[in-house]
Amino acid sequence: MTIANVDPIGAAPVRAQNRGSKGKGKGNRRTAVGLALGLILPLSILLLWQFAAQQRWVSEVFLPLPLKTFYSFFDMVWRQDFEKDFLSSISIVSQAFLYGSLAGVGLGLAAGLSPAVERFFGPTLDGIRHIPGIAWLPLIVLWIGIGSPAKIVVIAKSVFFPVFLNTLQGIRGVDRNYVELARVLTLTRSQLVRRVIIPGAMPSILVGLRYGASLAWALVVVAEGLSGMEGIGFLIFRAQALLMTDQLLVCMVVIGVVGFLIDRSMHYLQRYLLRWKQGFEG
Repeated sequence: MTIANVDPIGAAPVRAQNRGSKGKGKGNRRTAVGLALGLILPLSILLLWQFAAQQRWVSEVFLPLPLKTFYSFFDMVWRQDFEKDFLSSISIVSQAFLYGSLAGVGLGLAAGLSPAVERFFGPTLDGIRHIPGIAWLPLIVLWIGIGSPAKIVVIAKSVFFPVFLNTLQGIRGVDRNYVELARVLTLTRSQLVRRVIIPGAMPSILVGLRYGASLAWALVVVAEGLSGMEGIGFLIFRAQALLMTDQLLVCMVVIGVVGFLIDRSMHYLQRYLLRWKQGFEG
């Protein structure tokens, strides 16, 4: 036996470490490729916007150059207190999402765990659910005024229903085999809920929360545009009325970027909380 044929101590761990390093390298490359792929479409839209504005396919009043829009953003921040309107919108969305999601998860859990609760609330909630949140805004403004509370109530109502329905569906969709196994193991009712029902329903609950967060951010623009004198929605409607297209585009880009960040944050929260659950990745 030669020295070359001997497997030295620690060689196997080294090979395992090399495989781990290769796997990490592949993961980094896949992330970089995914990031580059995701940038293709927005960069293409930006180039098309630049080209269309330069060629004056559309009047500059309606389609300013990207650079002018970029300068308008800093002008709004430095001279028009844009950050105050932005923070006002964020405050309304945060409160509405908190209230709507808490109510949705709470009532969804109660209805999912008790058919009697579902039968009691079901017909009334089904009727209210089909009335758009914005349709409630004029009535709520008459009741509590034109300030932030009216917008919070309207947006919270819109957040409530997707969270409630996904929570209810998630509980009802828990595999019955898990419930039967819990009974065989003589788990108490509270243990069944904590260890089986809620973990099993968590994917559906998180989908409802993610959708509700995006919906809240989208609705704040409409609510502020229809009632109020501050917020990004108000700035959009004001820019449209005064033909300040550059400021209108600034607000639209900010809405898109913040909406993307909200959705990504909910996505990573979902991945973290469901790291135990392996699914199809394409």
